[in-house]
Amino acid sequence: MQLVEWSSGAAAPRTIQAEFEIDSWEETVYDEPAEGPKQTKIVIRKTYRGALEGTGVAEVLTAQAAAGAGYVASERIDATLEGRKGTFVIQHGGLADGEDQSTFGTVVPHSGTADLAGLSGRATEASHGVLTLAYTFGAVLADTEG
Repeated sequence: MQLVEWSSGAAAPRTIQAEFEIDSWEETVYDEPAEGPKQTKIVIRKTYRGALEGTGVAEVLTAQAAAGAGYVASERIDATLEGRKGTFVIQHGGLADGEDQSTFGTVVPHSGTADLAGLSGRATEASHGVLTLAYTFGAVLADTEG
C-alpha cells in the first residue's frame, strides 16, 4: 500500500455544522467512590442531520463530580458528508466546570472509508446537539498491487 493524493494541491479546510439527536443512552457505572467523581461508561447512538446525514455510535468514558465533569469518546460515524458516503471515526472529549464547557475532537487518521477515504479534520460541540466539523480530504491509502 502507498499514499495516493485524493486531489492535487492543498485545499483549505471546509467547515460544516450538523444537528444530532441522541437515540439511545446506555450508561454503566464502573466506579462510584464514597468521595470524588463517579466514573461511567456510556454507549450513545445518534442520528445526524444537515451537512452530515447518518448515524453515529460512541463509546464514552466519563468522570462526573458535583460541580464538574469530563468525558473522552471514540465515535464511528456512518454518513453522507456533503454528498460523499462512507464511515469515519472521531475521537473527542470535553470538560465542564459548572459554568463553562469546552470540547475537542479529531478525525482518526486514515479511518475514512469509501467516498470518505482521506478525510481529516477537527470536531467540536460548541452548542448542545450541534457538531461542528472542519475538514479536508488528503492522502488516502490505496492498494497498488500488480
